[in-house]
Amino acid sequence: MAVQKFEELQVWRKSQDFCVAIYNNFLGLKDYVFKDQITRASISVSNNIAEGFDRNSNAEFIRFLYFATGSSSEVRSMLYLASRLGFLSEDISNKLIEDSNEISRMLYGLIKSLK
Repeated sequence: MAVQKFEELQVWRKSQDFCVAIYNNFLGLKDYVFKDQITRASISVSNNIAEGFDRNSNAEFIRFLYFATGSSSEVRSMLYLASRLGFLSEDISNKLIEDSNEISRMLYGLIKSLK
């Protein structure tokens, strides 16, 4: 049975969980510019999956999946910086980076399956 709505996609669910984890780990951060950028980028991952899914075209969906992948990479880059700046412990940073890598792998797998 084919996926009927984006909420059924495992990568969308995982990216939503990832966004919640980003929010929870940066709640108390006083660097509001950094916090705004990383949270907005994390939101963009699942939103691009959703928006692309409802474009009703594989080519458009793939295009938005690449946007989602880019947003995941942006968050990952910021996580490395957050660790270096002391905003996150190394353990939490490594866990979130691995989550981001997993989401990117899932997105590339979905892109490959759609081509």
